[in-house]
Amino acid sequence: MAGSVFSQSKTDLEKQKQKLLQDIEFTNKLLNETEANKKATLGELNLLSSKINKRQELINTILREVELIESQIGETKGVVAALAADLKALKDEYALMIYQAYKNQNQYDRLLFILSSEDFNQAYKRIKYFQQYAKHRQQQAKAIESTKTALESRTEELADKKLKMAYLVEDKEKEKIQLSTEKEQQGEMVKSLKDKESELKKDLKDKERDAKKLEKAIARIIEEEIRKAKIIAEKGGTKTTTTKSGFALTPKELELSGLFSDNEGKLPWPSERGVITSSFGEHPHPTLPAIKIENNGIDITTDKNIKARAVYEGTVSAVVSIPGAHKAVIVRHGEFLSVYANLEDVVVKMGDKLAVKQEIGTVVTSREDGKTILHFEIWKGSTKLNPAKWIVGKN
Repeated sequence: MAGSVFSQSKTDLEKQKQKLLQDIEFTNKLLNETEANKKATLGELNLLSSKINKRQELINTILREVELIESQIGETKGVVAALAADLKALKDEYALMIYQAYKNQNQYDRLLFILSSEDFNQAYKRIKYFQQYAKHRQQQAKAIESTKTALESRTEELADKKLKMAYLVEDKEKEKIQLSTEKEQQGEMVKSLKDKESELKKDLKDKERDAKKLEKAIARIIEEEIRKAKIIAEKGGTKTTTTKSGFALTPKELELSGLFSDNEGKLPWPSERGVITSSFGEHPHPTLPAIKIENNGIDITTDKNIKARAVYEGTVSAVVSIPGAHKAVIVRHGEFLSVYANLEDVVVKMGDKLAVKQEIGTVVTSREDGKTILHFEIWKGSTKLNPAKWIVGKN
């Protein structure tokens, strides 16, 4: 059982390590795309910070892998010692049997021993004894060979584990050196951006203004959806169930809402590729002291010309144009809403029925720093949810 648990943990860690390495490689690609710019930007800093976080997570994953291998090495050493002891005991016992057989090898003595039996039953038992003794010797020889093979296999496994651990320790040290270099780059970038404090504050105000516009647009849509649902419920033509969030859902919408809820942590990413460069909720501004950033969703930095895609089947509630913030598409899934912002060339319209991963529009690439960032939100009624908890770990 312990071996099975170890194997499962090792597999999980290997998958996690590969995912982190892929994320780091993709982040490097995004950073290199704008390297010619040579201009420190907040988008650049967020990408670098994301890479540093992934690098630290990778080091922690390698450390956990080392700990697991150390644990198995200890376990394998115990098995090797036990097998060596068993082998010695079997060999000693077999040597004694051979010695006894040598002492009693005279066939005449065996025959005399059988013929001197008091009756037929005793003679039969003495014959069976010699047969069983011979069979036991054969079994003992097989047991010695089997134990010897198992010991050799475990010894090889132990050597292999030690070698793997040595490679992992080497990888960990390389990653730590790389992490140190990246932190130095981060420090230099932060220092450079601090000289642009007024520019950053203006940019932050613009983004806050755009976020408020989007939030108000979502609030209006939620109110309108609830209003329309109430009218339908009052007419009594369709059976509806009113949820805590105020939505009056038809049986089909209620089922869709339940299915969406059941997929927490399983939804596909709203873009085919990308890394999260701004997390949900309130967090410190990366360069402006004592200033907090409030994010109603997550920001995903991705490739140029990437398409935003629906994370679940639903109906387009609205396509919103926000001056300075391009377009946003709001998709309803029962009482849940998914929001895809910072888009251009939107290919859906209000009322469209969407399938999972259906394309919605192209994510805008900034002219200032060349970054392509998709803003993504999930709401349950009027409650904002953390999208990172709803999408799968790997896009």
